[in-house]
Amino acid sequence: MTIEESAFRGRMPARPGDLAVERHGIGPVPESNRYGKAARLFTVWFAPNLTMTGVFSGTVGVSLGLDFWTAFTAMVLGTVVGAVPAAYLGTWGSQTGTGQLPLSRLAFGRGVALPGIMQWLSSVAWDALIGLFGGEALAQLLGWPFWLGALVILLLQGVVGVFGYEALHQLQTVMTFVLGAAFVVLSVQLLSGVPLPVQGSAHGADRLGAFVLTSTIALSLAISWAPYASDFSRYLPRATSRPRMFGYSLLGMVLSFAWVQALGLWGAKLFTDQTAAGVHGLLGGGALGAFGLLAIAAAAVCSNAMNDYSGSLALQTAGIRVPRPLAAAVAAVLGFLLVLWLHAEDTTLRFQNLLLFVGYWIPGFVGIVLVDARLRAKARRGTPIDVEAEFGRPQPWWPACVAFVVAFAAAVPFMDTTLFVGPVAAALHGADFAYYVAFLVSVLVYAPLRLLVRGGGRDEVAEPVAVAPGTGG
Repeated sequence: MTIEESAFRGRMPARPGDLAVERHGIGPVPESNRYGKAARLFTVWFAPNLTMTGVFSGTVGVSLGLDFWTAFTAMVLGTVVGAVPAAYLGTWGSQTGTGQLPLSRLAFGRGVALPGIMQWLSSVAWDALIGLFGGEALAQLLGWPFWLGALVILLLQGVVGVFGYEALHQLQTVMTFVLGAAFVVLSVQLLSGVPLPVQGSAHGADRLGAFVLTSTIALSLAISWAPYASDFSRYLPRATSRPRMFGYSLLGMVLSFAWVQALGLWGAKLFTDQTAAGVHGLLGGGALGAFGLLAIAAAAVCSNAMNDYSGSLALQTAGIRVPRPLAAAVAAVLGFLLVLWLHAEDTTLRFQNLLLFVGYWIPGFVGIVLVDARLRAKARRGTPIDVEAEFGRPQPWWPACVAFVVAFAAAVPFMDTTLFVGPVAAALHGADFAYYVAFLVSVLVYAPLRLLVRGGGRDEVAEPVAVAPGTGG
């Protein structure tokens, strides 16, 4: 076996419960190695979102001056808008046997390094965003300094990420029930002891701007899964029902995000930037409080393990020829360093800025891969996709990269963060439409460029993209 083959290929899980280390990287999973049912996509997208990151993001609506029901409506709307593309892209896993970033080589060609590096950096950022609360909870539970609690969280998630696909699915199945029970208890305590914030301080145009920004923050959480989506369905058999895959994924994301964000809205005054302390106090301390803190820590592990797993595939896609387990471990280490920075000072501001910035590139990516997939489907005239053959016909790198960069640039004036407020966002009283603009511009720029390249006969002479051996590259 060559060095490249050992990096991109290796042992694959063969059945549910097969927990040996998955060494297989970005190479497509053969049909002979597919297994599982669509229903497991519910738990894999439900449990990872039952985190205090979602709760903390929920507090933003109230902090912006909205009442509970207005903020909740904004968050549900944003969650659905962000979850739909993520759930749809997840259905590509069973059709191609390929992870999301590896599959985007079809649209980006050699330029796939651009979204690949962005996705890898985003996975590290999410390690910090979620590890912040897990580390805080474990430190408070055991009386440790924060850095030690964060280190243990990052080590545990790194281990799960190293074991790979099947370990993640098994963990999320168990944690759906464990974390579900913990959040039920938290919800009951909140409903019985904390008054609903029914009054808001924002009015008129400021209220509308706060509504849009709150919705955008929720959208950013849900759509952040889009570049991961097919990573966790790539072992499903081709015959798996795509509508069922879409339905289970969408339901898992929307229910979990809506739940935790509603808790954040309801208990905004309790949580602020001391989320673990807020939960411990809300549950009355003692054994119940300890259970709540342990659940927060466990939630961080099961969510961040997915970040490390997808980050490992993104790093390979970007052209870094390292084994997938090693790449997952590296992401966990870097996430630990970032979480220390996030915790150092101004946690609330740093959290909101990082949450928004790690996602602004994603709508442009989604628009590009959707257009490319649509045009390829028309060319196949209804025949099933042969991913090996498709990888032998990659697009030139520049149309997708140009659209990607232009989409991000076009979104800048519409961004609203505490570090930078674009002129359009400022004129719209803080309303952040950057995600919508990035998606629309990416489609409008990429579609004609893609058609122009195809019309010029460039498909036949495009350089093969550098891919794993045996994928047609």
